[in-house]
Amino acid sequence: MTSPSRQKKGAFAVRPSLARLVTTKRLLARVVLFFEQLLPPLMPVLSVVAFYLCASWFGLFRSAPDWLRILLLIAFAAAFLVSLLPFRTLRWPRVGEADRMLEERNGLPHQPVTVQEDEPAFDTPFGRALWREHQTRMAEKIAALDAGLPRPDIAAHDRFALRAVPALLLVTAFGYSLSINGGSIRDALQAAPEQVVSNPAVRIDAWVTPPSYTGRAPIYLTADGSEQAPIGIPQFSGLTVRVSGGKTTEKVVFRKANGEAQDIAVQADTKPQQTVASGSEQQTAAPVGQALAQTHMMKLQENGALEVNGRRWSFDVLPDKAPEIAFDGLPKRSVNGALEIGFTVKDDYGVQEAHAEIVPVETDPTATPLYPLPEYRLDIPRRNARDAKGVTSRNLTEHPLAGKRVRITLVAKDAAGQTGRSPPHEMTLPSRPFNEPLAAAVAEERQVFALDTRKMPQAIALNEALTIRPEETIPKLTNYLLLESALARMKLAKSEDALKDTAQYLWEIALGMEDGDLSLAERKLREAQQNLADALDRNAPDEEIKKLMDELRKAMQDYMTELAERMQNAPMQPNQNAQNTLRQQDLERMMDQIENLARSGNRDAAQQMLSELQRMMNNLQAGRPQRGQQGQENSEARKQIDKLGEILRDQQKLMEQTFRLDQQLRDRMQRGETDMGENDPLLDEMNPGENGEPQDQQGQQGKEGQQPSDQMTAEQLREALKQLRAQQDALGKQLGELQKSLGEMGMKPGPGFGQAQREMEGAGRELGQGRGQPAVEGQGRALEALRQGARDMMNQMMQAQQGQQGQGPNGQVGQGDQNGRDPLGRPRRTQGPDFGDNVKVPDEIDVQRAREILDAIREKLGNNPPQEMERRYLERLLDIQ
Repeated sequence: MTSPSRQKKGAFAVRPSLARLVTTKRLLARVVLFFEQLLPPLMPVLSVVAFYLCASWFGLFRSAPDWLRILLLIAFAAAFLVSLLPFRTLRWPRVGEADRMLEERNGLPHQPVTVQEDEPAFDTPFGRALWREHQTRMAEKIAALDAGLPRPDIAAHDRFALRAVPALLLVTAFGYSLSINGGSIRDALQAAPEQVVSNPAVRIDAWVTPPSYTGRAPIYLTADGSEQAPIGIPQFSGLTVRVSGGKTTEKVVFRKANGEAQDIAVQADTKPQQTVASGSEQQTAAPVGQALAQTHMMKLQENGALEVNGRRWSFDVLPDKAPEIAFDGLPKRSVNGALEIGFTVKDDYGVQEAHAEIVPVETDPTATPLYPLPEYRLDIPRRNARDAKGVTSRNLTEHPLAGKRVRITLVAKDAAGQTGRSPPHEMTLPSRPFNEPLAAAVAEERQVFALDTRKMPQAIALNEALTIRPEETIPKLTNYLLLESALARMKLAKSEDALKDTAQYLWEIALGMEDGDLSLAERKLREAQQNLADALDRNAPDEEIKKLMDELRKAMQDYMTELAERMQNAPMQPNQNAQNTLRQQDLERMMDQIENLARSGNRDAAQQMLSELQRMMNNLQAGRPQRGQQGQENSEARKQIDKLGEILRDQQKLMEQTFRLDQQLRDRMQRGETDMGENDPLLDEMNPGENGEPQDQQGQQGKEGQQPSDQMTAEQLREALKQLRAQQDALGKQLGELQKSLGEMGMKPGPGFGQAQREMEGAGRELGQGRGQPAVEGQGRALEALRQGARDMMNQMMQAQQGQQGQGPNGQVGQGDQNGRDPLGRPRRTQGPDFGDNVKVPDEIDVQRAREILDAIREKLGNNPPQEMERRYLERLLDIQ
């Protein structure tokens, strides 16, 4: 590289950019010259490397003995070192060489690069100026200089083109390395494998059968063991090797990854037996030492290789991970007290079964419980059991642990027997809520000795305490007799069976006191559902499924009938919407689908739908009368709803009256009639009373159906409009009192009420001035605002109702009355105004059904019915005029 002093000579001093360009070109030229020196001596080095790769890929090092392999390795290393000797003469090209290369390869005469460094021989002003001009002209040619690519001229060093030989061998060796007998680059650095002689007369049939739960097909091994990479197989797969032919018994070995060898034993029923010929029958005997077909089997649990008759197959065993299970949200109770658990499961090949392990938090080691821990089986979706998500609902209210603190742990098990557990969750096990104190006390007696049979005297004492003053605490004689009979059983029960019978008897007494026949119907329904679930789980025959389905239908019908009777006289609860309505035809449709799925062989889908049906029934609540403070609050809310309905009705009537008077006034003005009478009875009718209300809001009609206002003049009609202002102001005052009452109840009046009150005030001012049309418009806006405020008020009441009734004493979620309907979807008695919120927009199914009905009517009409009455009836249905 030139020094700064040299760069400032000639035209470079005047044009610095040209100096930088020439410096870059000189650097590229020197790099090109260096590579021209480097490439010729590099060819021997590359040839030695190519020959080494060829020897490795052709398998020369693998097949050669160790002494020859080491000798060849030394020879290649020496040749490589010798090929590096010519690199000693390498040097970095000089600047002058780079300048000459640029001038020669670009065909520039007069040395335009070198001339920039020269000085004139005669230092005269004219000679100096002439030389500067010459340097400037030569510098213009330097901008197009190109160093080009290296030209090593390898042919001059290799006149016979021997460099093609290692290149061709390298390509051929690489292709050969991909075959079965191809070698590896590492063969020169490791000892040659032991040469095993295979017997061509021996036939080997080997395959790997993955476990059935993996869903993978068997893997057949090639006869020559040509698999290069290890074969990936699931853990616990079965390896089967069948050896036939040959004259000696072949040894089948499985070599583990740590080098330990394990002989695979022959199956007992396939051991070789000597065939003996019967002299009388002239049978052909097998030659002595001839081995029959042998079958070797083993389970693959770790990585290794199969070796038999000189062949080798490597296996990469894929471990089977333990299943994972976790809670999907917190466990909660359903309406009837059932425990509902959402969960997620994950496993390599699918979870086979899962259950919830429920144990009490506080335990007494010396206690003798009457019942084992509750069983809670989780319903796993079978379609995607590898990564599934589900919800299961089970009624455990009958178990003695109901109402106690328990620890719940989810446990999942896969087909390989591995288990996974979720983190535990502590909660109070849902219990059945008893509204009858006597029923709750009987259930408590049962729980006392069911958790620890040693506490039977304490349970007897509780029973005796209930009957101290029966005339005051037990109004029904039947309940008193039941308690006395239960007391006798408790005193006589000694064995475990007698204790269980007594506990069951007490539970039935408590349910009878609480719900009567409804509890018995609910138990029969739960038993029918459980029997059907067990039958589906064990793949029962279709006859048994049909019988159990009939029993389920009967139990369902009985339960729904009892539930409908229970809710028939229950008060309406405005905290539910129509989408929660459960109709009888919906239940029948679900049961038909369950039966059809079970008969068609899809038992998993049938079981899943049965689980969904159980969840639906667990969330169906029998209506009960409201009591206490909650009932009083609902009664006050009902009064406010009725009051709002009266305001809406009066405002509608007032708007109609205003419109009628305004229309009559317009008629008078158009006809130019100004004197129709002086005394009109309507004026007296519109006079307000002491409280600002009209004396007769019913509006007495004129005799023989004639309106009193028909005889009024235009001026009298204006006075009548002005007198309506008192009624409008009275309605505004009532609306203000309504908003104040809602605020005292803890409810925030919606913006609709405020807007309605402002519109009422504006309509009153218009009426005071005798202008009917603006007053009608304001009254119409007030009505619309009142309806909006009514909707807001109902929404707040529904939310408050859900907060009070939706969460029972033990977290119970209420079902209500299904938006004014009973459990079968039938409309029930309602109270208060109807704001039109129950209008249902037809869904896609309803629209399709309507279309089908219309098409059927059109088809019947198109067939030209013979009866005229029938034809007209069909036309009326289609609205054909």
